[in-house]
Amino acid sequence: MVLKNLIKAKKGHAEPLSDEAALVESGLLPGFEALPTVVLVLDKRTLRVAFANPTAEAMLDLSRRQLAQMAWSDLFSNADELLETIASIAAHRFHATRLDASLERPGREALHVHAIVGFLESAPDYVLLELFENERHLKSDREERIHDLATVNKHLIRNLAHEIKNPLGGIRGAAQLLEFELGTLGRDELREYTQVVIKESDRLQTLVDRLLEPHRHPHIVGDVNIHEVCERVRAVILAEFPRGLTIERDYDVSVPDLRGDKEQLIQALLNIVRNAAQALRERISQGDARIELRTRIARKVTISKRLCKLALDLHVIDNGPGIPEEIRDRIFYPLVSGREDGSGLGLTLAQTFVQQHDGLIEVESRPGHTEFQILLPLDN
Repeated sequence: MVLKNLIKAKKGHAEPLSDEAALVESGLLPGFEALPTVVLVLDKRTLRVAFANPTAEAMLDLSRRQLAQMAWSDLFSNADELLETIASIAAHRFHATRLDASLERPGREALHVHAIVGFLESAPDYVLLELFENERHLKSDREERIHDLATVNKHLIRNLAHEIKNPLGGIRGAAQLLEFELGTLGRDELREYTQVVIKESDRLQTLVDRLLEPHRHPHIVGDVNIHEVCERVRAVILAEFPRGLTIERDYDVSVPDLRGDKEQLIQALLNIVRNAAQALRERISQGDARIELRTRIARKVTISKRLCKLALDLHVIDNGPGIPEEIRDRIFYPLVSGREDGSGLGLTLAQTFVQQHDGLIEVESRPGHTEFQILLPLDN
């Protein structure tokens, strides 16, 4: 660790004329340069970046010269806890501490890191930040929560749908009998009310049928070429949206066939791509809507705590407005939709079909870029 091996006490230095002079004088820079982890040195008063090692440049996608002109608040829009920790270090309340943080970057994906913050005795006007990407641990926890939640939702939906289905048939049948009786009594003017009951019962019946759809048909397993699935979905969506929408293909032709239910995989991908196309209506009217289908091979990935030597990595990317923040964490919940006319079942069913293939589906979204990722094991 940097704090253990590289922070050395050096006293009696004159006040430095510059960041570079102070840090060179401290003797720490060669060690910082060589570290594989992200190292940032901040001015403890202004929180301006005084030094960044090559690993920091690569992770933040900014050069050292650019970083030297930026303060912490320019890099990350949140980090109150980290700022408080830096202030405590600067006030000498303690020499070093560590914490987990999710650092939000304007217009970019958040960085999930384990941070070590330390006081530099040899450069007392500065504090040290060493960052370790914590994505693997957080992703594993998130996958487990998603899987558990989906399992609970599946049983809840199935039981609820059956409970609704039985009385719904009785309501519709009673409305039909009432309509017949009204006709024999010459009260045709009241039949519009029975029609409302019948039509709403039919609408709810359709909803219930969709909720039960994944459990009605047997899981038919065979060899599936994922690019045939993608092409079928692409053809269907382009037939629905013939103008203003481009569906680009970026296929890795070396992806082998997978064992699965072809019809279920088509339906899962179709629901995701159709959802993207519907979110792109405004861009479609402008003629610049774009969806990309991308396939890759992923090696040694963990899906639901199972290490897969080989997996299909399928991405659906669109340039739409993004998923509303208030529903982003609930987008796969049943009956949750970002559109007024949406049923909120398309993504729920897609998740169910993917999980029936021991796979995982996730989404990252920001304005102008939404990306669904499907991981499916290839080494079953």
